[in-house]
Amino acid sequence: MTFLRLSLSLLLSAGIALPVQAWTEPQRGTALRSDLMDALRPHAEKVFGAPVVFVVQDLRVEGDVAFGMLQPVRPDGSEIGINDLRSPYADGEEAEFWGGPDMQALYQKSGNTWVAVHHAYGATDVWWADPYFCPVWHPVIPETCAN
Repeated sequence: MTFLRLSLSLLLSAGIALPVQAWTEPQRGTALRSDLMDALRPHAEKVFGAPVVFVVQDLRVEGDVAFGMLQPVRPDGSEIGINDLRSPYADGEEAEFWGGPDMQALYQKSGNTWVAVHHAYGATDVWWADPYFCPVWHPVIPETCAN
């Protein structure tokens, strides 16, 4: 414990900024969580077919912005695979390069409605780390917008 206090004191006195987590995760069953899932669902169903529900891997909200890392699955819990891709998304997709169905989304609240402004499925990189997104979504992706 003493080492931890000493290390923290040294970091703070050196002027090194530590990321502060201000965002919160909406709890299961809340209207906010449901609204965020509903904002992304049409995009997932366009790619994978209906119906789709989500397993939340990470969900962050701060004010009028949010970030989600979600795994789309069928309501019975069965996984979605490459064979579930609908045309034209399936065209040219090869199993060995399939990044999986996982989705990420950057949300913004417009009036009383949440909108999935930027989203992707099967990403094999951290696309939301692009500095372009930092001015708006920094509160929910501080680890990628630190500089």
